[in-house]
Amino acid sequence: PSDVAWDRAGNIYVADGLGSNNRIAKFDKDGRFLAHWGSTGTAAGQFNGVKAIAIDAQDNVYVADTGNKRIQVFDAQGTFKSEFGNVGTPRAMCLTRGSTQYLYISHAADEDGMADAKIYKVQLDGKVVGQFGSAGKSLREFGVANSLDCRSETELLVGEMTNWRVQKVTIRK
Repeated sequence: PSDVAWDRAGNIYVADGLGSNNRIAKFDKDGRFLAHWGSTGTAAGQFNGVKAIAIDAQDNVYVADTGNKRIQVFDAQGTFKSEFGNVGTPRAMCLTRGSTQYLYISHAADEDGMADAKIYKVQLDGKVVGQFGSAGKSLREFGVANSLDCRSETELLVGEMTNWRVQKVTIRK
């Protein structure tokens, strides 16, 4: 598993995208298997490296399909709804709380994240409304941001694999 998320009912969604599985597995709150969807490929509902997963207030499931350079959106039963691909190579993702939710999506185009990296702020329909950061080791620079935590719309925790650190980033509106 590369990531996990929960819906409002407590169901558990597991991004199973390392190796050859390329799927999402769903379990109930007690850990009983309910369903899975996805396979390897490029079509809607197929994946090439499932890296991250997030669930919005309406239980829509957002999946970072890294190898296909897109985010796919599904309903809670795994039915494909939409996709968008204007966020580079997505590595990690988090979803803000509140009445207006935003996705923050990390991008790294190379294995160590030192050639091209940034974080996108995205509306749930895929429209990019902001971006920040670059590749590197200084503050607000990133080396493969492989985990994101949205404390709020303006405060993120960014875990970096290459730089072996967590940065707290405060964004001014």
